[in-house]
Amino acid sequence: MSTIIQAYAAHEAGGELKPFEYTVGALYSHEVEIDVNYCGICHSDLSMIDDEWDLSQYPLVPGHEMVGKIAALGSNVKHLQVGQTVGLGWYAESCMTCDQCMSGNHNLCANGIGTILGRHGGFAKKVRAHAGWTIPLPDGLDPVSAGPMFCGGITVFNPLIQNDTSPLHHVAVVGIGGLGHIALAFLRAWGCEVTAFSTTPDKEAEAKKLGAHHFVNSRDPDAMIKLAGQFDMILVTVNVELPWDQYIAMLKPKGKLYIVGAVPSVSASVFPLLIGQKSIGGSPVGSPYNIVEMLKFAARHQISPVIETFKLSAVNEAMAHLASGKARYRIVLEVD
Repeated sequence: MSTIIQAYAAHEAGGELKPFEYTVGALYSHEVEIDVNYCGICHSDLSMIDDEWDLSQYPLVPGHEMVGKIAALGSNVKHLQVGQTVGLGWYAESCMTCDQCMSGNHNLCANGIGTILGRHGGFAKKVRAHAGWTIPLPDGLDPVSAGPMFCGGITVFNPLIQNDTSPLHHVAVVGIGGLGHIALAFLRAWGCEVTAFSTTPDKEAEAKKLGAHHFVNSRDPDAMIKLAGQFDMILVTVNVELPWDQYIAMLKPKGKLYIVGAVPSVSASVFPLLIGQKSIGGSPVGSPYNIVEMLKFAARHQISPVIETFKLSAVNEAMAHLASGKARYRIVLEVD
């Protein structure tokens, strides 16, 4: 039995998103079909439309921050129910048998399949994914704003797990945007001392409202110098190159410069890393288990992204708003 799915697709690099239909066959035994209600827009969608990473295949249906209701289940899926509200993020599938998957690191699976890499994503009426990556939404989270948690949220939550972040730690967040504003809320609820770095001084009041204890204008060299040796972790959420040695100097011994923004490159002096036993690292989104834990934590502490909403039919207007840098702070499409 085949199904026709209505969507919006780009047909060339940088192209406008246009109405698009594609046909899928019978549901595989391990799959779930989701009726999409809401889909967040991530900057990665814009990068994929523009083929910035040389990974895009056209026609391309973006969208990897979906929330919707299960429409159908494969024959082997027993832990989910038709009609259940679920979410889906960057990954739609992983092999489930390799060392990484078997050890709970599904997001590191060498054969993992991205939701918009070689398959069609959530700027659509329906989407399909592996049941293991289809995550039920817990009570207490608003489905309208929950979509960005499945990419942006887990991207900044996973570092807390991977780095054994303690409530006693002082953590800095570089960039108060789509990722950074969620990171501030998570870190504050985690119990950390939180400092926000931004090149926009007028964001100070909002950054503190979002969770920061302190605010630093990163264009003020005197303020930056005074922070030498202050942070257990600096979480970089921007996608631009930074004065890396300056940020490494702000780490305590054994501190970590942790990058989750898609920065082009990192060029840093090695000697400060050696003498301070400091490190540079990063991580891609998170495993299904850590997504579940993130959603529980968000529900418990009433954490949700700050969003603006557009109808799916106005997707090009929404993408232009994102590209302009004016989004505050995540955009969510409502399927109409």
